This record gives sequence, C-alpha cells and structure tokens, in this order.
Amino acid sequence: MRTVTAPRNVERILNLEVPLVVLLGERSMHISEVLALVPGAIIELPKNAEDELQLLVNNKPIGTGQAVKVGENFGLRVTRIGDEAERLEALDKSPEASSG
Repeated sequence: MRTVTAPRNVERILNLEVPLVVLLGERSMHISEVLALVPGAIIELPKNAEDELQLLVNNKPIGTGQAVKVGENFGLRVTRIGDEAERLEALDKSPEASSG
C-alpha cells in the first residue's frame, strides 16, 4: 500500500513552485550611499552588459544564461545548467547542504 501513495507524493513535490533568481550583479556600497539613494539614481554594477547572468535557486547557483527580451519583459536564455544532482542540492534548504 505504501508504494501506491509514493508516486502521488512525488508528484506533489514535483509540482511545488520555487523562486528562481537571475543575478544581474552585486556591489558593495557605504551605508551613507545607500541612505542617499533617490529615485532616478543609477547604481553601476561591475558586470558587462554582455556577460552571462547567474541563475539561482535558494541563493545557490544552478546555471547561467544571457538576458533576452521576451515581448515587453526580460527573460533568460539558459546557456549552462547544472546536472540533476546540482539542481537537487540547490533545492535543499538545510545548512549542511550550503556548507559543502
């Protein structure tokens, strides 16, 4: 009877949604600079506009891609994706998973 319910449980897990993040860039700023930000301010990022962007799940990289325009929206054309084990590891939120 346990084997009958297992596929349903797996199906539920596979249907869960997780947030994906496409990382445009990162930089450090002094607190005074953050407090001085106003609408219209431009924050320069140390990344060339043509560089690959990181694709993250749970703040862990799973691939890279190129920014594309999809209608009026931005999108990501995936150019590299980690293998299944890497992607599954990124889904694990436990502290042990992120320390390896």
